[in-house]
Amino acid sequence: MTVPTPPPPPTQKRLIAVLAAAFLGWMFDGLEMGIFPLIARPALQQMQAHGGAVVDDAFVGKWMGIATAAFLLGAALGGVVFGWLGDRIGRVRAMNLSILCYSIFTGLIWFAESPHFLAGARFIAALGMGGQWALGVALVMEVWPEKHRPILAGVIGAAANVGFALIAVVGRFFVVSQDSWRWVALVGAAPALLTFLIRIFVPESERWESANKASGGKNRPLREVLTPPYLKTTLLATVFCAVALIGTWGSVQWLPLWADQLTGGQVHTAKADTQMASAIGAVVGCLIGAWFGGRIGRRTAYFLLCLGSLISCGVLFRGIDTYGSAFLIMTFVVGAFTAAFYGWTPLYLPELFPTRSRATGQGIAYNAGRVFAAIGAVQMGSLMASFGGSYAKAGAVITLVYLVGMVTIWFAPETQGKPLPE
Repeated sequence: MTVPTPPPPPTQKRLIAVLAAAFLGWMFDGLEMGIFPLIARPALQQMQAHGGAVVDDAFVGKWMGIATAAFLLGAALGGVVFGWLGDRIGRVRAMNLSILCYSIFTGLIWFAESPHFLAGARFIAALGMGGQWALGVALVMEVWPEKHRPILAGVIGAAANVGFALIAVVGRFFVVSQDSWRWVALVGAAPALLTFLIRIFVPESERWESANKASGGKNRPLREVLTPPYLKTTLLATVFCAVALIGTWGSVQWLPLWADQLTGGQVHTAKADTQMASAIGAVVGCLIGAWFGGRIGRRTAYFLLCLGSLISCGVLFRGIDTYGSAFLIMTFVVGAFTAAFYGWTPLYLPELFPTRSRATGQGIAYNAGRVFAAIGAVQMGSLMASFGGSYAKAGAVITLVYLVGMVTIWFAPETQGKPLPE
């Protein structure tokens, strides 16, 4: 295998186009993710009522767990498939396919009449969502100069939470009820329009083109990241992502439902306000997490983020039992700490894999972590049943996972100040 030729310096127009594509692709991904917590409870209640059963939180909790697990498993598979495609056919073409996948199948939730359809559509949409992160991160980190990596990591990490906040604004001014939730799902089809702009304006990564040419188009990215010497790296990166994702999907994503439960469904803005507080905190956290990793080192930053997440989640889940200003403030704090990982991972993961297999390695690590997060989501439902429907008690148990991250990070390499591996 010949050594790839270094790419020429990118133009300003190229830099902006690449960053805009990655930001918007991941932002709409976040918007898609934010749709489900808003519509889940009224959608499932409507489906249960149509089935002739008495509406209760046990049914909602069960199917929320199943649908969340379906999403996470789909995202895990999509991360592998689209990450592999990104290394084989290019970042931009694979990105277009992933956006089409998640937007079309989120829009199809409009037609859901049963929890099974809801979970199935969520699974297929998640295939595209799982691929978007690895592709966007690889594209930006390969095109932009290395000195900008920390701030770019924060911007990309924040993008999904901007989308999450945007859909929360929709929920704030549009009452999401059993009669209206389908309209919110339909919003999810809008990002399909973005693919036309990407095809016209976004150039391919020259690093990837150079690496692909050097290999004669015969690179085997999946085999490379799953065999030594990169196998250990892939496994460690998977653990780091799994810790962050279990904390988010096993507990934090349930906060809007907990708010709805605490208010007895009588405060129609509670879910949207909770989601907005979490999303705004997450945007701040992503920017700080990436900056933190750039300043004090990747490993130390990850350790401190785990510690902060563990403490803040403990305060929220163990110390607050009513909906109000204290609940929303702590939701913001928890959102900031637990989402800061999503600014840290775009900074650290690209530094672990070579260009020829970067999207695949990132896709596997980030999205295999979602398999474990799916287990956490299902366990959240089981724990809720064990604790009599208490979101707080179940969340307090799930977020102990941050202890795992505090230990395992010290087995990974420190990459601060090093160039991306070619």
